[in-house]
Order: sequence, then structure tokens, then C-alpha cells
Amino acid sequence: MADKIQQAEKVAAKIANDLGENLKSMMLFGTAIRGGYAPAHQEVNIMVMVEDASTKAIGPIEKSIAAWVKKGNAAPLIFERVEWEGSTDVFPIEIEDMREAHKLIAGTDPFEGIVTNRDDLRQELEREVRGKLLQLRAQYAAFAPNGRALTRLLIDSASTFFVLMRALVRLEGQTPETKPARLVEQAASIADLDVGAFGWVVDKIAGEKVKALRSDDPIAARYVDEIQKLTNYVDQA
Repeated sequence: MADKIQQAEKVAAKIANDLGENLKSMMLFGTAIRGGYAPAHQEVNIMVMVEDASTKAIGPIEKSIAAWVKKGNAAPLIFERVEWEGSTDVFPIEIEDMREAHKLIAGTDPFEGIVTNRDDLRQELEREVRGKLLQLRAQYAAFAPNGRALTRLLIDSASTFFVLMRALVRLEGQTPETKPARLVEQAASIADLDVGAFGWVVDKIAGEKVKALRSDDPIAARYVDEIQKLTNYVDQA
């Protein structure tokens, strides 16, 4: 974890230097910052807030970002200051998730004065969880005959659904647990989900030894069915 964060900090320092006075804030977020994931499943993301995000203004950081992405990392999020301040009604899930687990690298606190509300959170949560369910269901249907593909599907989708579970917990006025296993327990209690349906993927991303998934594995089917129940709950929330 430390190595990934250190690498991100090094890139962030170069970006900050190249942006100069245009930079207003920069932070790291992601599973490596939040914790609870084995090294193989950790990622570090970078958020950059600038005064001017025109292509000319961000030109000086193109090479640094290209090198970062070439190593398999996600491209940094780049917000103009006014865009960030106006995003509370569009990205309340992402804003609160980053607020909860981030590391400020440079500039001012990007969350100062930023407030989200429950109505916007519920609206985005319903849209996101329903869209992600449709993707998950389609991919499950395509990958069900292949145990290795099912393994990758569950691992790749888990981080997204954990974000949505944290949003669900906040929607109900609670503070999300940090560790995935405890978070799943919270979400299951709220939405009447089967906790055991998430046990395999929780153990896998935590670095525990789990059995290999096989063709049409009921573990994967159970996971998909519980995500559908989560979506149904959010629809009525």
C-alpha cells in the first residue's frame, strides 16, 4: 500500500509543480487510502482542482498523466474550481466518499463549504445502482460458463458496489464502516440482504484464501441476486 501511495504522491508533486498557481487543490483517494483491501486489489486515484481546466491550461501535465496511466492507473479527475463547487447535486456519492477517505496533497481543503443533501444522494444512488445492476446482470450472463471470468467479474464489481453500499448507509443517516465485511453487514441490515452472498468476494479482496469459482458457480449467482435486492430497496427508499 505504501508503495502505491508513494508513487501517486510523486506523480502528484510533479503535477502540482507543473500547474503552478493554476492548482487550487489536489488529493488522493481510492481503496489504498480507505484500507481493507489486499495489496493486489488496492488502487490510488488522484483528484486535481484547478482554476482553469482548458486544454491549454492543463497542457503542462499531459506527460505526467500519460506516464501514470501507462502504468495501469486511472487518469486523474480534473475539476475546475467552479465545476467542483457546483457538483454537489450531481456527484453527492463521489463527493461524500472522497470526503470520508482522502489524503490532501496540495492546496486548500476541497471540501470546505461543500454540502450535499439527501434528495440528491437518493437520486444518484438509484440511478447508479440500477445502471450497475444492468451491467452486472449482462456480464454474468455472458461469463457464467467461465469460472475465471466470474472471478474477475465479482472482484471488479465489488469496489463499485461497496461505494453504493456506503451511499446507502449515509442515506439512512448512519456512518459507513471502513472494512468491507462490516460495511456489508450494515448494508444487509438496512436492505435485508443475505450477508453470506458477499462473503466470497469480501474474503478475496481482503487477501484471504478462497475456493476457485467454477462454471455457473452458485456463489456468483447469489451475489448477483442480492445486488438486485439492493436495487429494489433503493428504489423504494
